[in-house]
Formats: sequence, C-alpha cells, structure tokens
Amino acid sequence: MTAYTAQELEAQMPDGRRLLSDEPEMESSLHYLQLLLLVTSLEWAWRDRDDFFIGANLTVYFSRQQLKHRDFRGPDFFLVKNTTRELRSSWVVWEEDGRYPDLIIELLSNSTAAVDRTTKRQLYAERFHTPEYFYFSPETLEFAGFRLAFNQYEPITPNDQGWLWSETLGFFLGIHNRQLRYIALEGTVIPTPEEVAQQEILRAEQASQRAAQATQRADQAAQRAQQESQRADQAAQRAQQEKARADQLAAKLQALGLDPDA
Repeated sequence: MTAYTAQELEAQMPDGRRLLSDEPEMESSLHYLQLLLLVTSLEWAWRDRDDFFIGANLTVYFSRQQLKHRDFRGPDFFLVKNTTRELRSSWVVWEEDGRYPDLIIELLSNSTAAVDRTTKRQLYAERFHTPEYFYFSPETLEFAGFRLAFNQYEPITPNDQGWLWSETLGFFLGIHNRQLRYIALEGTVIPTPEEVAQQEILRAEQASQRAAQATQRADQAAQRAQQESQRADQAAQRAQQEKARADQLAAKLQALGLDPDA
C-alpha cells in the first residue's frame, strides 16, 4: 500500500468549490444573535478593508480523513486575514493555499461545551495552528481566551475589566450587556451598522431638540424684546401726555398773568 503524506492526501481531495458547509443550526436564537453580532460589528469596523474573510457557522475542510469520518465540524466563528473577502460556501484549506483560520471563537452550549473546551481546542492548536482561540457561553457568560505557544494554547490574561486582548484583531474581546463584544483600545464598544444607524438617529433627534430649544429661546427673547418695546412705547406715550398736561397748565398760568416758571 502506498503511504501518502497529509499534503498528498489533501491534493487528492475533491474540488473545493463543490464542498458545501455541513454545519448544524445554531443551538438557540441567543447563539444566533451573538454570532450575528460578532460578524456585523467586525465587518463594520473593517468596512474599508478587503483583505479578510469571516466564517460564520461554516465548515473548515482540511483533510480526507475529516471528510470520511466527519469527526470535526467547523467553528462557530473564524477569521482569516490576508485573503480575499469573496463569498465562500465553505473554507477548503487546500483551495486556500493551505491557510487556516487566524482566530476562532466557539459559542458554548450544553451539547458542545465539553468538546469546545478540549477536543476542538487541541485540534485548533495542533492541526490548525490558529494563533488565538476564544470561547463564550451566551447563556452562562463563561468566557476564556488562549494564545498559541509551541502548538499549545496558553490562557490570555484579562485586564481589570475582564477583557482579553486579541493581537489578531487589535481589539479587546469582553462581555458588555451580557454579550461578547469587540472593544477598542480606548475602551469603546465596536458598534454594529444597526447601532451606528441608531446612534445617528439619536444624534439627529438630539440636534433637532437642541434646534427646537434654540428656536424656543429665540422666540422667548423676541417676545421679551417686543414686550420691552411695548413698555418703552407706553412710557413714551405717558411722557408725551405728561408734557401735554404741563404745556396746558403753563398756558393757563400765562393767561392768568402768572409766570409758569416762578
């Protein structure tokens, strides 16, 4: 029997374009929403870039043995840098110049947690050589991250907020409002396009409120100015009336032969 190397076996794999993803549905809507959040917020943060690929619940095909036994399914979320952003139905390593994910995030569930913490962790370190691996439970908020060191993962030390720095992303990963989020170095949460739109709407509403308040203040100032003008007119009218009465009195005194200034 001819012995083949792993590379020779992979060279005999079917055309990767015919390999569709073979992943099960997400465990719950909570898991689906968390996955959607990770994808959309990173795509927004890197919207000006075209050199990365995000896999969401997508199979990573890497060997004939995997195809035969289907021992390992794809990660819930993975990132490959320095590649094209084109759409793919799966990630086929032998069609991608041997490239494996640079970062993987698994979303823990009751049915997958044990495998995610052990078997997959070992696979991603020893076979994939993926530099960073994180897992997070949307239900219990269990969260951990690891960085590759000589084919073994070492825990990433959290900062004071409990966030974990990702060298691959250039962001922290941390829990915010019971969700796993990307957090910029300065501590701001990386938004999704929907959140950006909501923020723009909020800013527009606030600007509209400020404009309305400024208009109201201007109207009030105009009203006060008008009232002051009316009071000034009334004071001028009273002064004219007083002068008219004084002139009439002076005329009467002069008619009586009296000096009005005496």
